[in-house]
Amino acid sequence: MLMRIIPLAATALAISFSAAAPLHASGDSINFGLSYIGHQIVPNKTRFNGTTVGGLSSLDYNPATGRYLTISDDRSKTGPARFYELSLDLSQFQSSAVPGMAGVIFHTVTTIQQVDGGAFEKHSVDPEGMRFDSARNKIYWCDEGQRSVSGFRSPAVREMNSDGSHSREFSVPSYYAPRGSNIGILPGDNGIYNNLAFESLAISVDGATLYTATENGLVQDSPPATILTGSRSRILSFDIASGKSGAEYIYYIEPVAFVTATLGGFATNGLSDFIVIGDRQFITVERSFALDAVIPGGASTGFTIRLYYADARDATDVSGMESLARQSIRPVRKTLLVDLSQVKNKDGSALALGNIEGITLGPRFNGKNTIVLVADDNFNKHQLTQFIALEINSD
Repeated sequence: MLMRIIPLAATALAISFSAAAPLHASGDSINFGLSYIGHQIVPNKTRFNGTTVGGLSSLDYNPATGRYLTISDDRSKTGPARFYELSLDLSQFQSSAVPGMAGVIFHTVTTIQQVDGGAFEKHSVDPEGMRFDSARNKIYWCDEGQRSVSGFRSPAVREMNSDGSHSREFSVPSYYAPRGSNIGILPGDNGIYNNLAFESLAISVDGATLYTATENGLVQDSPPATILTGSRSRILSFDIASGKSGAEYIYYIEPVAFVTATLGGFATNGLSDFIVIGDRQFITVERSFALDAVIPGGASTGFTIRLYYADARDATDVSGMESLARQSIRPVRKTLLVDLSQVKNKDGSALALGNIEGITLGPRFNGKNTIVLVADDNFNKHQLTQFIALEINSD
């Protein structure tokens, strides 16, 4: 489902749309714009308390402390599975090609523990999304799972205490579990694709519902996104009180934004994170990557990051439907908010984008609300640990 692209100015990302539940307001419409404040980049292989800072795959702001939580998707490889608490001073963010990391301060690192205690063993977990529930003083996080020659592991959504100890596990429907071949394209294969499962978490405005989503469709629902076709991701809800799964909605992932420089090169697009802004209404992040792609008007990192407004209020509830093949489904409605690959810094340089995998509503800045993004560098010296700040200009 191709959505309209909204033209962008050099440093102002102006958008306007209507919906029934406004962003942190009351009334019958949402009208706001997003302006680029700046970004900061943490140098590759930065060390903190005996760990390598990298793989940052989520971001959640806690207004009570003025600090953020971010999870590392290190699969207990360079260090134990973990999350960090940090501060971001948005006044020090730079709109330039070489921003530095002023105002980015890491305060603590906490090891995520297994059910019976102790750190996860190497390659036994893939932490991705994380949210802090201030009302319950709990942290929710998801394990993407695995489908590969190294073995199968079902995706999971878990709750932990602030010290990283396990609290409980949410009930994920059985049809998300990988079954069949390790490549996921043979008849009878079901469940998640490898590295395309639970990447995100979001909490409803009333605090009663937790959401996660697959990065692409389940094997039985649709193939992964390509340059020609998108994919049918599932948004899955949970009742936080009981831990039971609830309604599910189909969210169409766009095709890969640009072709790779070489035939057969790696390319992907997926739903990497989202936040709730109203009743079953979200701002989603679609992260597209094409190996060595040159993006017209943008920096050549290969990443294209697009933020969408997504409305699931009229979408079909597909909970309990193991397969969506040949089913008539009303998907989540989408409107493109901004294509960050078209943004330029004040010095005229294109904003070099990292692998954006986290989004949060941030603090007030210059009297306005903000959105803050984080990029996962995959522990790769050619990628970025990056924070990007956007200002919300409300009517």
